[in-house]
Amino acid sequence: MRELVVGGRLISDDEPCYVVAELAGNHGGSFQTARAMIQVAARCGADAVKLQKRDNANLYTAALLAQPYENDYSYGPTYGAHREALELTFDRLVSCRSVATAAHVACFATAFDERSADLLMELDVPMMKVHSGGLTDMPLLRHVAGLGVPVLLSTGGGTIEDIDRAVDALQGCSHAILHCTASYPLTPVEANLRVILMLRTRYPDTVIGFSSHSPGIAFSLIAYAFGARIIEHHFTLSRAGKGTDHGFSLEPKGLQTLIEDLGKLRLALGDGVKRFYPSEVKPIAKMRRVETSEGWRITG
Repeated sequence: MRELVVGGRLISDDEPCYVVAELAGNHGGSFQTARAMIQVAARCGADAVKLQKRDNANLYTAALLAQPYENDYSYGPTYGAHREALELTFDRLVSCRSVATAAHVACFATAFDERSADLLMELDVPMMKVHSGGLTDMPLLRHVAGLGVPVLLSTGGGTIEDIDRAVDALQGCSHAILHCTASYPLTPVEANLRVILMLRTRYPDTVIGFSSHSPGIAFSLIAYAFGARIIEHHFTLSRAGKGTDHGFSLEPKGLQTLIEDLGKLRLALGDGVKRFYPSEVKPIAKMRRVETSEGWRITG
């Protein structure tokens, strides 16, 4: 059975699409901004908001942390200072979870390393995300597989063999697979949405989703039509914000439109049975000729 349960919410082919608003670093390291983003995403109808957690000192090499990082998007003079400025503390993550709970939206996060995964478990997250870079990180995959929560697996930058190995590492752990790329923003020529169809065939018992890095909603709607039942989209309060992710993120109106259109699309897909609907009776009467005593005529 292709289904996943996250915080009591069933995700399956027959259920409404599960929509995740990815906050990423669009909060700029500010709890006040993160709080506002969570509240707005909830009002837009998102099912979940997602944060990120890194143990920077142990995740990156000392050389990379010390690398100069001065550009229009930088939050510090070195890459390490930049990354640390965007990191929410454990207390802030606790506060974010409380804000999400009050807004009736699920809150979980991407764990970039084992220490971060363990810390997130202290938050009682309903799900754990493994980012595209973690697709080939066997120690991380095996670690999160044993934590007792569902895992959301991104597949950007990977081959089908990489996905197979990652899925093997997650055996015994409830999980879903997200089609995506590791390029930002996503370009049409690289979207390759038919991969969703392939993944559904290759993993018939696994919920398949789509993580979009596109500034629009069209790819996500097509992904749903192809069978993606989790849609993750980067979210921002304003595309004019500082940072690399804002430009391909959805603003509140875009997120709300996506969620509304996903609901309409679910109805519009139907069941594949061709019918003559009651609403068609009067229009057809004025369009279709029938055999009468006068010959083939439209009777109205």
